[in-house]
This record gives sequence, structure tokens and C-alpha cells, in this order.
Amino acid sequence: MKMIKFFKIIMLAATTAIILSVNNAGISAIRLDDDISVPAEGERLISGPVRDVPWEQDETFFKAKMRNDTNVLMAAYRTVLKDPLPGEEDNVHLAAKMLRGLLIRQGQIFSQNGSIGPYTIERGFQKGPTYMGTKLTTTIGGGVCKIASTLYNVTALCDLEIVERYNHTMPVPYVPYGQDATVAYGARDFRFRNNTGTPIMIWAEGVDNILYIAIFGRFPAPDVQWRHETLVVRKAPREVSKNPNLKSGEEKVVLEGMDGAVVKSWLYVKGPDWTRVRYMGVSDYKPMPYSIEIGN
Repeated sequence: MKMIKFFKIIMLAATTAIILSVNNAGISAIRLDDDISVPAEGERLISGPVRDVPWEQDETFFKAKMRNDTNVLMAAYRTVLKDPLPGEEDNVHLAAKMLRGLLIRQGQIFSQNGSIGPYTIERGFQKGPTYMGTKLTTTIGGGVCKIASTLYNVTALCDLEIVERYNHTMPVPYVPYGQDATVAYGARDFRFRNNTGTPIMIWAEGVDNILYIAIFGRFPAPDVQWRHETLVVRKAPREVSKNPNLKSGEEKVVLEGMDGAVVKSWLYVKGPDWTRVRYMGVSDYKPMPYSIEIGN
């Protein structure tokens, strides 16, 4: 494995980062999916922090924030699901409804599995995509990791204490490397502690293939920005199979692969006259293979 000697991060308008690394061959980039580029007007939305949320005129939301005295938007994050599979979008929307209006008191630890699990048919969840090692399969509740990843990003932006977080076995196409979180009921959870000193409220909503999650409190959050160092890059292999329905020489990409990587992450938290650095750990990803079909 080759160690990267230097790294540079370019922060984009949505405060999402592309990681550029410099090695002996020059500058190279880990592909974090085209969703993290800032699109021109009229192009599709990207994942990242937002200030506008779809429930601003919702009377139920207005009553909840007044009742809980959580009137300040601390942070909001939008996750765009790229080409969601059947059941995935439904599972995300259902889980978002279960989170909506959840109040977390000072010192209380939030658990995703404890709040919206178990992810069963009886509770309305369907089959959706799930990583099993380096394979993509389906399980009941598959897709709820989008909730965990979005929560991870919004809680990081609020400078909340992360109690438990695991990265996926392979990178995901909807948030940058080092900024994802996965859950598995009874095995892996996403948990954070409310260390703000006052109650906070979660509000969430799925709109088509877009998930919005925000946290409201009594005081603004500090300015928070991600920093990542790429230690290792693992090129995605190609898995090729024959498709008799394709013409000779024709090629079809069934599943877009992603390079694996080892990424070290920090948060830079800035106040009026101070800066604090939070180490967020190392995320280790196996490469996601390209699935290619070719004609006979």
C-alpha cells in the first residue's frame, strides 16, 4: 500500500470537500461521486449542508419548535439518493417520519436503532439495498443507512458528541468518504449525545429521492468544517460477465464501482476568537467493484 505524502482540500460552495492527493505520479483525486461538484443552475441537486428546508411553512413543525423552545436552526443537511433502488426511498421516508419532532434533552444519548428500529416488515419497512462485505444485496430496512449518514453529518455540523459510528465496508455515492455512517439492528448503531446545555429537536423529511434532516435548539451552532487526509487508495476492480442480449463488442455498466480508501478525518470548529480541532477517526473502505456486462 502506498502512503500519500500530502493532501489538499478544496472547499466548495456547499462546504462539501473534494480530496486531492499528491503522490510520486503527481496530483490524483479520489472520486467522491459527481454529486459533490457544485452544479450549474438547472442541474440536479447535490448532497451537503443547507439552510432552506421543505417544512418551513408546516404548521406541525412550527407548533413543535414553539412547544419545545427550539426555535434556532443549528444545522441542516440534505442527502441526495442517486438512482434509489426499489424499497430504498420508501424506507428512508418512513424512517424520516419516525424521527420527526424527536426531542433530545441535555445529556441524553440518541440511538438510531433505539429510536426507529427494529427495521421490520411489521413496522412498515421493505427490502432495500445493503452492503454485505464487498457485495450489494437487499435486506428488510435496507436504505436506513442514509438516515445514519445524514444524521452523522448534521450532528457533526452542530458540534455534538458522537458516541458510536461505523463507516460502511465500501464507499457510498451519496456523501463524501469519511462522512458516512452505517447501522445494523442489534449489532451496529449510530449514537450521539446532546452536549449543548439545552434541549434539541430533530426534524426530518424525505422528498422524492432527497432526505433532509435538521437539528433545532436554542443557540446557533459554531462554524464547523470537515478536513480529510487520504492515506491509501485502492482501485476498484472490474467484474465482467457475458450478456447474450448485447451485441458483440457492446459493453454495459450494471453497477458503477468506487475506489476503496483509508481516510483520516477531523472537524475544524471555529468560534468568534478560537478554533478547536476534533479528531473523527479513520474510515477504511474496500473498493466497490464495477459490474460490467459484455456481448458474446
